[in-house]
Order: sequence, then C-alpha cells, then structure tokens
Amino acid sequence: MLRVGLVIVALAVFVALAGPVLTPYDPASQELSRRLEGPSVSHPLGLDELGRDSLARLLAGARISLMVGIAVVGVSSVVGMFFGSIAGYFGGRVDDVISRVVDVLMAFPGILLAIALVAVLGPSLTNVVLALSVIGWVGYARLVRGQALRAREFEFVQAARALGAGPARIVLRHILPTAYPAVVVQATIGMAGAIIAEASLSFLGLGVQPPTPSWGTMLDAGRSHLFDAPHLTIFPGFAIAILVLGFNFLGDGLRDRVDPKMVK
Repeated sequence: MLRVGLVIVALAVFVALAGPVLTPYDPASQELSRRLEGPSVSHPLGLDELGRDSLARLLAGARISLMVGIAVVGVSSVVGMFFGSIAGYFGGRVDDVISRVVDVLMAFPGILLAIALVAVLGPSLTNVVLALSVIGWVGYARLVRGQALRAREFEFVQAARALGAGPARIVLRHILPTAYPAVVVQATIGMAGAIIAEASLSFLGLGVQPPTPSWGTMLDAGRSHLFDAPHLTIFPGFAIAILVLGFNFLGDGLRDRVDPKMVK
C-alpha cells in the first residue's frame, strides 16, 4: 500500500511539474469552432466548452491542487504543533484554553466553516489556503498535545528540566521530535483532505477563479454537459479520486511503519 501511494503521488508531482512539456497546448488557448469535441489523437482528453485543451488544463489544475495541499498542510502543521506542544507541556489553564478553542472549532463541520470564511473574505486562492488552515490546525494540535502530555514525563525530559533547560529548548529539542512521525502521517492524510476541500470550494465558485484552471472549476463547468460532453467531468473527477487515494494509501502505509502496534 505504501509503494502504491508513493507511485501515485510521485507521478502526480511529475505530471504537475512537467505539464508544459507533456502537452503543447496553452491551458487558456481557445478553439471555439471545436468546442466540446471529444478525445482525439491531437487532444487526448478532448476540448472544453470554450475549445480549450482538457489535458493541458488538467495538468495545470494538478499544480493548483498540490500547491494548495502543501500550503495548507504546512501552515496547519506548524500552527498545530506550536499550540499542541504548549498545551501538552504546560498543562493547567493554558491547556484548558487551547483545548476549548480546539473543541469549538472541531464542533463545526470543516467544509461549512471554510465556505463561511471564504464567503466573508472573498473567493481567491490565498483565502482558500487561509480558510482551510484555520480549520486544519486543530487536528495537529490535538495530536501533538497528546504526544506532549506523554513525552513530558519521560526521564530525559525531566533530566533536561533538572539541568536548567528552558521550556522552549525542552519543547523544541526533546518533546516535538517524539511527535514528528505521527505528524508526518497526519500531514499525508491532510493533503488528501485539502485537495478535496479546494476542489469543493472551487466547484462552488468560492475557490480558484476562472480562467485559472482548477479541477473543481472544471467539474463545475462540465456538469451542464454531462450528456453531450461527459469527458469534461469524467477526467477531472477521476484525477481527484486517484490523487486522494494515493495520499490515503501513503498515509496508511506510513502509519503502519511508524506505529509499533502495527509492526508484526
């Protein structure tokens, strides 16, 4: 499962980076006389409602999805590790305040909160990353808090405290490293969630705005041509499913490797 996930993710990264080389067409170039044309030798995935090459737009959309996923996971993991380690190490009122904030945010359905935030901030790629990060850090915070509560009782942590090490040094040098394996697993699965969320927001018109290609906007544009041009929805939908499946396989495989309970 780990190898399958690695292959899918590596292939997605490759086609996203090498998109301009893999297809000679500009994602924004239009051939209105050939609009809604099906797959052919010159256009393997067909043309969309404006005569744009679907393969070129699909590859460009892969870059958007991966960029959003990396940005959201990066911001969410850093913020979540910061607050989670503070809550777990200090405990007491600090832990209570942070835990209550986490509980409140987790009480709301994530996608609905993201829709509300983007609706207030305005549809754009930056606001999508911001909205998804606001709801994404809580999972990392809860995970790292649990690791910190356990790690602060380790003998080497108590020894460092006895030798006069400050809280910042103990957290950075001794507690956080114990949480890194679990955070990496969470991050790979979080990539899948971020990709689905970005596609959902773009589908609703709250994410990436035209003419910038996105898998969500491609699905939205193709839903009015489900019967006369089904390729407009089949290929981006298939791409989302495969990439999300790849990250889930990768996350499950990494979890099996780092979790002692899963090692036979």
